[in-house]
Amino acid sequence: MAGIEPLKEAFRAGIDIHALTASQVFGIPVDGMDPMVRRRAKAINFGIIYGISAFGLAQQLGIPQAEAGAYIKAYFERYPGIRDYMERTKKTARERGYVTTLFGRRCHVPGINDRNPARRNFMERAAINAPLQGTAADIIKRAMIRVPPALREAGLKARMLLQVHDELLFEVPHAEIAETAELVRQVMERAPLPAVRLLVPLVAEAGWARNWAEAH
Repeated sequence: MAGIEPLKEAFRAGIDIHALTASQVFGIPVDGMDPMVRRRAKAINFGIIYGISAFGLAQQLGIPQAEAGAYIKAYFERYPGIRDYMERTKKTARERGYVTTLFGRRCHVPGINDRNPARRNFMERAAINAPLQGTAADIIKRAMIRVPPALREAGLKARMLLQVHDELLFEVPHAEIAETAELVRQVMERAPLPAVRLLVPLVAEAGWARNWAEAH
């Protein structure tokens, strides 16, 4: 959505996006990366979307605030287009009072022009995040609509039980596990079409076990 070419290329190549961020921000190779370094990059990746401050990132990672601030600064220096996207989105929200998902659904942000800095800053963060998580919500709902008829058409007995964020949970006869998993995976990966054609691959993964906890 921000149009950052190095990140788009990473998704297309199937590269671990958090490891790539760590490599770019901290100047270390992806191969053999310390899991703790990747964890810090993951916190930055997700934190940036929520407009995290150096104070907040420092608390989350248990590091000095100055170090956290240096990480955020390095991130924006490496990916200036991210900040451009954030500022562009806030400007649109202030002018219209809403932002939209890739499918055109409006997410209203009342208070975006509020005189109260705390309320205004909160709604600015919401405006940045809503098109991202809102689009993800649109995609999973499109998948949920399409999966049951696809299962019936294939003669499969699986039942969709639950949606958890970007995950769908099914109850499946043991003999139909592999076939069901492949069908559902295809439906989920094609969910944006034909309304939206993403610029990066949408990859769905499947796991199965006797219960939900074991499946993870």
